Amino acid sequence: QVQLVESGGGLVQPGGSLRLSCAASGPIFTINAMGWYRQAPGKQRELVADISSGGGTNYADSVKGRFTISKDNAKNTMYLQMNSLKPEDTAVYYCNADLRPYGSRRDIYWGQGTQVTVSS
Repeated sequence: QVQLVESGGGLVQPGGSLRLSCAASGPIFTINAMGWYRQAPGKQRELVADISSGGGTNYADSVKGRFTISKDNAKNTMYLQMNSLKPEDTAVYYCNADLRPYGSRRDIYWGQGTQVTVSS
């Protein structure tokens, strides 16, 4: 079974940094795009950043200049470097992948989420 596993969340002070990782495992044939979403309490899930198979990136206006999305194709792993963190960045961060497993059709997969808390 295809799985997405996030790691790297935690508690950080305002102005600090965290690096999230998302490792995709299982019988993966191709990955078309991957992305990070977040959901704060009482709010809808929102796109933070995504990255295409060709490496093109897209960011939410609220994180531009502070967050950087990247990936290691050989490891099927995506990263989110988060700098200059603000309390409003506090949320559960979810990994998302548009991929095709061997012997199956293309679909969207989600990780279980990792908590990021920015507080003094």
